[in-house]
Amino acid sequence: MPKKEFLYRGHSIEELQGMSMDEFIKLLPSRQRRSLMRGLNQTQRTLLENIRTAKKTSQDVPVAKTHARDMIILPEMVGVNLMIHNGKEFTPVEILAEMIGHYLGEFSITNKPVRHGSPGIGASRSSMYVPLK
Repeated sequence: MPKKEFLYRGHSIEELQGMSMDEFIKLLPSRQRRSLMRGLNQTQRTLLENIRTAKKTSQDVPVAKTHARDMIILPEMVGVNLMIHNGKEFTPVEILAEMIGHYLGEFSITNKPVRHGSPGIGASRSSMYVPLK
């Protein structure tokens, strides 16, 4: 069975990459549409320039680092490996076609999930009597 082709609101990835920014913005949900209609800030513009230069210069998968977690994933970003900062370190994320229209920050989690389990040393008064083994 052949792999199903990705469509974003009825458009293939090639059609999306061929669209102008204004045509693409009309396909987005309201929050993303409003954000892009206001224009890109300096860090977002720099990220797009870095992605474009990385695509031109590298033969393999282009890589770029960014702190711009509020950047919306555009069709021209598909196929790029981004290092997205989560507040402590850079998380590697490969941009796929299914991610179009989402924010970069959604793919680099900023908090570590809490693991409730056995108490550690000094966690409470009763933990003084818990054997170390």
